[in-house]
Amino acid sequence: MKFSIVLAYDIVDASADFIFNIEAARTAHQQIVTESLQISQPLRPDSHVDRRLGTRLLRLKAGRGPLTLRYDAVVDIDHHRAPPQALQEMAIADLPPEALPYILPSRYCQSDRLQNFAAAEFGALPRGYSRVWAIQQWVRGHVRFQSGSSNGSTSAMDTIIERGGVCRDFAHLMIALCRALNIPARFVSGIDYGADPALGPTDFHAYVEVMLSGRWYLFDPSGVSAPMGLVRLGTGRDAADAAFATVFGRVFSQPPVIGIEAVMNEQGQLVMPQYCEDLLSTMGMEPAPTAS
Repeated sequence: MKFSIVLAYDIVDASADFIFNIEAARTAHQQIVTESLQISQPLRPDSHVDRRLGTRLLRLKAGRGPLTLRYDAVVDIDHHRAPPQALQEMAIADLPPEALPYILPSRYCQSDRLQNFAAAEFGALPRGYSRVWAIQQWVRGHVRFQSGSSNGSTSAMDTIIERGGVCRDFAHLMIALCRALNIPARFVSGIDYGADPALGPTDFHAYVEVMLSGRWYLFDPSGVSAPMGLVRLGTGRDAADAAFATVFGRVFSQPPVIGIEAVMNEQGQLVMPQYCEDLLSTMGMEPAPTAS
């Protein structure tokens, strides 16, 4: 996948601090072929890489006036595939320690407040992939995709009441319902290929990872694109952990300009993202728990 991200700002104060999460994550199954970063002001950004999640943060301080960032990359995504019927939920005692934060409530995913609802709606279903699929389909069937219908404070509780939202709202609600049943689920920010142009210009996209049989698998409750076309940028408990930009100071921003396309691989083959029956993963297996 080849993509570009352009962010433009006008800084009002003498300076402003930024933390960006717009560079492609490096994971076991998502490798960076080429990349470049252009910054309009003469700055030297600091970089931080989360070795476990592959998330890459870029911190910089910019002066008053216009600031533009452009990031271009080509990534090679070689998904791990698994037949969904073979994947099982895991007992809490068997989860890798890295998964434990993702069964707890978080700012936008108040799973503790949805336990009774989740138990009544999904508690009697067979444990495993089929129950996670049922949660995804419930969210997709009961929430309308409505651009501009939510804001930065909208949570899973708001979405289940209002029954409308954008991709991050779909993701937060599915995550909260999974966690309410002790199924590890987390938030992923990225870019998607193949969304309906009627939804508007290409934008950042939020989707879900659920742990089944010790590995994180991709789910997109919004249903706007095939999971095979998802490119990972950031990963966390919810959107608070995976914002594409966090700004400190008085700044006016322009809408992001994003483009994405499928390109030929090193063998000269053009493999287009498509829906498939297998579940897909771009993360490696979590390390097994060790005795203390």
